[in-house]
Amino acid sequence: MVKILKDVRVIELGTYITGPAAGMHLADLGADVIKVERPGTGDPFRAFKGGLYSPHYQTYNRNKRSIALDTKDPDDLAVLHELIAGADVFIQNFRPGVAEKLGVGEDDLRKVKPDLIYCAISGFGQSGPSRDRPAFDTVAQAASGYLRLLTPPTNPRVIGPAIADSVTGQYAAMGILAALLERGKTGKGRRLDISMLEAMTHFNLDSFTHYYSVGEIMGPLSRPVVSQSYTFECSDGKWVAIHMSSPTKFWEGLLRATGQEALNSDPRFSERLERIQHQDDLIEIFTPIFKSETRDAWCDKLLACEVPHSPAYDSNEALEDPQAKHLRIAVPTVHPEMGESTTVRAPYSFDGEADFDILPPPTLDQHGADIRAALKKRKAG
Repeated sequence: MVKILKDVRVIELGTYITGPAAGMHLADLGADVIKVERPGTGDPFRAFKGGLYSPHYQTYNRNKRSIALDTKDPDDLAVLHELIAGADVFIQNFRPGVAEKLGVGEDDLRKVKPDLIYCAISGFGQSGPSRDRPAFDTVAQAASGYLRLLTPPTNPRVIGPAIADSVTGQYAAMGILAALLERGKTGKGRRLDISMLEAMTHFNLDSFTHYYSVGEIMGPLSRPVVSQSYTFECSDGKWVAIHMSSPTKFWEGLLRATGQEALNSDPRFSERLERIQHQDDLIEIFTPIFKSETRDAWCDKLLACEVPHSPAYDSNEALEDPQAKHLRIAVPTVHPEMGESTTVRAPYSFDGEADFDILPPPTLDQHGADIRAALKKRKAG
């Protein structure tokens, strides 16, 4: 596949997820992303499970190059400024004020590259009473009202992946692309500020729309009840997920697949709004039914009756599904030092062609010598 952003260079001083995720999205589209890391230790995410190549780090750093620079060292800071001079985008996700202390604030870098797209990602924004509060994924989920939509109402505990971190990185990448598009017409650089709080409240827009429109405070079951979504355990201990939404034909298909056509004459279930009101009753009825056969058997029946469904896969199963294999979502990579691995390709297909050419995440300073040599060559020539 053509690398759409092949002429865009990004310098990323990102750690953990938000900054690296933004850089990864641009790298997945073909941008030359140079990850600048602290010498010796690099991105703290590298060591999350010991060593300097944890799966946490790998997730958000493929398709990049790495150089180790200490911005407190004048020579290294000069190298960074040389990189900025040839770059289009700079990404950092420090707390407000830290970038300036490191010599990579917007004013510092704009002196080197006036039309730079400068992206600053924070937890709570660049101003306001919470400006200096530390923020991680769970904090942003909670502050945005999103955590309450995922947490079990009884015996609450945090569950699920780092949604706020990932979402913020994706929003940042989208904002950067918009700024690049504008710069292509005007020649003007932009500063992009995006906080995890703002990103997650926008991601949680449906919840706020319901509150401001009809005064409804949504909870973890609000959406699944209205959309008629279910998860059932089967006889083999595996799960199947069903999402019928509003069309009556899907409800009738479920009844045919399960042999429960008689439920259509039950006043609790004869109309969609009644089914919404009595979802707990439906779950009580269908739970033992689904436990009577295997997941594969149920999927065959649901498919035959055109019921929207899927096996509720674990990560060791999902990419072995025939459709996932047909789309070649899992992609092999080979690192010269770390060896073979598998990752998930970017979801884009341009002109019908997906990108299967993925570079594995770099080891610390893997490309440092090459990058420095290229800078010297550019300066000399």
